[in-house]
Amino acid sequence: MAFLVAAVSAVLFLCLLFVARLYIVVKTGLNSQPGAKRSVTVLVVAGSGGHTSEILRLMECLSAAYAPRYYVIADTDKMSEEKIATFESSKQHSDSRPQFTICRIPRSREVHQSWSSSVVSTLNALQHSLPLVFRLRPDMVLCNGPGTCVPLCVAGLLLGILGLKKVLIVYVESICRVQTLSLTGKILYPISDYFFVQWSSLRDKYPKSIFLGRIV
Repeated sequence: MAFLVAAVSAVLFLCLLFVARLYIVVKTGLNSQPGAKRSVTVLVVAGSGGHTSEILRLMECLSAAYAPRYYVIADTDKMSEEKIATFESSKQHSDSRPQFTICRIPRSREVHQSWSSSVVSTLNALQHSLPLVFRLRPDMVLCNGPGTCVPLCVAGLLLGILGLKKVLIVYVESICRVQTLSLTGKILYPISDYFFVQWSSLRDKYPKSIFLGRIV
């Protein structure tokens, strides 16, 4: 009986410690200003179709301080790699070395995939995201809605919880979301450090969000 009480107490203590670390990590993110004093290693999550086009338009606004850049795409995405390579080649000077790398992980959820099977595929994506993020240790994760970004943001958050490195999570909601957040937005809203929306109606509903008008 004493062993059971001790085990339960230890589990509760670890849970409280985890929640406290999570609160500290999330609350201290706004004190960070990436790019203010040094280069910023950025992990960019690209999704298929419009997500990739929007994220690349965002990347056009970032200075050269955001390097190296690691683009993460789903292993079933056949189009984003070409778009990213074309975009990066247009930015690269002839005498400079490439500052980007494209990485692949399993997709968290395919279009029209059932919710029950999505749990399994998301856990599979998380299994690949953890070693990738822990190896790259980015300063920032930039994403705009593809489901692939959820396990990557969770992995980045875990780095901070374990005290290894604070990773800023920057989320930009799609321009097509006017009244409600996307499912990915709803998941990442509580844990993101900077959460941008492109319609004032969303800013009014979600006070943590930042409204700057149309970004992409």
